[in-house]
Amino acid sequence: MQTMNYGELLVRIQRLDPAEQLRLLEDLAALVRCQVAFQSQSQSRRSILELQGLGKEIWQGVDAQKYIDRERASWDG
Repeated sequence: MQTMNYGELLVRIQRLDPAEQLRLLEDLAALVRCQVAFQSQSQSRRSILELQGLGKEIWQGVDAQKYIDRERASWDG
């Protein structure tokens, strides 16, 4: 398939009748909307692994088993 530069493409588009130009414009707008939506979704996706280690300083010096035992004891009232 032969590639065209912008100028060549514009010349070909100008040769289309107005109805075809509008159709092309609508198709291009839909294509760009999909690409923008996909890019924004992929940029906003985060990994749960990014939270690894967050807040670990809170637990320094805390014995995990003693903490669990205290929590379980509080369930009984």
